Amino acid sequence: MTVAKILDWYNGLPFIARLLIQIFGGYIVGGVYRILKFIETKNVITLVVGIIGIATGIGNVVVWAIDLVSIILHKKYVYFVD
Repeated sequence: MTVAKILDWYNGLPFIARLLIQIFGGYIVGGVYRILKFIETKNVITLVVGIIGIATGIGNVVVWAIDLVSIILHKKYVYFVD
């Protein structure tokens, strides 16, 4: 499976599924999503936020909260994702 197909699969999930994934596993999924998005777009900020979201404690919580707001308001990741 290619990176684009994985991202399309995740973005194609129903809103409630993405919301539940974000609530219970978003601290990992958000970081992985950004790293995969970096592979596709080569935007370094996306990679840095993805690594911070996975590897650091406080960064993990901050990125999780930003992603939760993003999912609720826009139904997808929009902040720090290019």
